[in-house]
Order: sequence, then C-alpha cells, then structure tokens
Amino acid sequence: MTFAVIPAIDLRAGRVVRLLQGDYGRCTEYPLEPLALAQAYAAAGAEWLHGVDLDGARSGTLENLPTLRRLASSGLRLQAGGGIRSEADIERLFEAGVSRVVVGSLAICKPQQVMCWLGKYGAERITLALDTRWREGAWRLSSGGWESDEKITLDELLPRYVEAGARHLLCTDIDRDGMLTGPNIELLQHLRHAAPTLQVQVSGGVRKLADLREAQSCGAAGVILGRALLEGRFTLAEALAVVDSTVMPASAAGREPTSC
Repeated sequence: MTFAVIPAIDLRAGRVVRLLQGDYGRCTEYPLEPLALAQAYAAAGAEWLHGVDLDGARSGTLENLPTLRRLASSGLRLQAGGGIRSEADIERLFEAGVSRVVVGSLAICKPQQVMCWLGKYGAERITLALDTRWREGAWRLSSGGWESDEKITLDELLPRYVEAGARHLLCTDIDRDGMLTGPNIELLQHLRHAAPTLQVQVSGGVRKLADLREAQSCGAAGVILGRALLEGRFTLAEALAVVDSTVMPASAAGREPTSC
C-alpha cells in the first residue's frame, strides 16, 4: 500500500485560495489558474488531487462544480467535496469525473444517510471528512464550512463509521489549518488507536519535509499539502522524494504504531 502525497486546491469563485483556520475572513488568493496548477502537480508526479469547494462548504450547494470538472480532466485522480447535501450532489460529482467524494457536514449531521452511501457506492469512493477542534476536553466536530460546532464528538461518531465499513478518513485539526505549525501527530496517533482499520489522511499544518516522514512513520495513509506548496516551502517533487512511496508502515495495515 502506498503513502499518498496529495496536493490540495481550495476554490472560491473558481480561484485558488487558502483560508487560515477555516476563517473566510482570512482568505489569501493566489494568482494561479486551477487547471494549470493541477497539471503542474501531475507533471511533478502526483497521482491524486484534493479539491475543495469552499463556497459550497459554506452555502450547501456545489458552487465550483465547473472548475472541479476541469480539475478532473487534469490526469490526476480527484478527491473533492464541499457543499454536498444530497445524493444528487454525489452523483453530480461522480458525473464530473471525481474519483472519490469527500463528505463532511452530512457525515457529522446525518451519519445514517452517509452510511447508506458507503453501502451503495462502496467505501473506496467516499472519504469522510471529520474535521475537529480540541475544546472542553474533547475533539469537537465542525460543519458548514467549519462555521458550526456540533454536539457529537469525534470519538462518539468514529466507531459508527468503522462498524459501517468506512475506509478513508480525512481529519483536519482546524486550529492548525493553514498555520504552518506542523501537523497534529497526537491526533493521528489517537485516530490510529481508535480506528486502526481506517486509512487516515493527515491535513492541516504541514510546513516542512520532515512532517511528511513523521506522518508516514506514524501510520498515516497520506498527507494533504496546501499552503506549504503554494508558498514554495518545498516542491511537490521534493515531497514525493522524501517519503517511501512503495512501502507502508505495518501500523497502517491495521496494527498499532510502534515508533510514535
């Protein structure tokens, strides 16, 4: 099983942007054309691309679908979400060429519905996005573009998805997102112990190449790269070179991490 280095393209009104800690008021726009950026990532050796419709995540509609459709034509396998509120939305993304749909708000607010989708479309076609903040002694889940905090906690919801056969989990520490303070390895360890059968994608805070190696050694299935690539802290080619992309640590195959 390979360790996936996945560049991310976050979209607002068809433009490449990044938010700080999910705050729409702290948005940086980059003078990059989305498809050209995706093609550059493909040329550098990426296999997957992570696309986020930030407008849709906030509004509950697929506002950047035309741009996501173009990204799906880049030669990369596209994992994308933001604004999914119905099965029709999932179908529209699949029809646009998305390989794996990311379900966030509904995965938190309507888990039974999402579990039905896991059964219908298969666990390989859906990534759960359980994005979280540490508050009041627990990992609290956020929805609606991270603007609403839900009552259910990560540890309460996660076992239900494990039992339902989920396979892919994207879990962002919101407090670290876009901050370049390093990924939350403690959260990764927690997830690997709580749900060792899930393939966990680390997201939020990656700042240097050593962060990738640490995430891999601690059992992550992959890492999402956003701001660090956009601001040139390292190149995608360097990121791909620093990880062993041919061998996954034993911990990622369902055993506990031993080096973390």
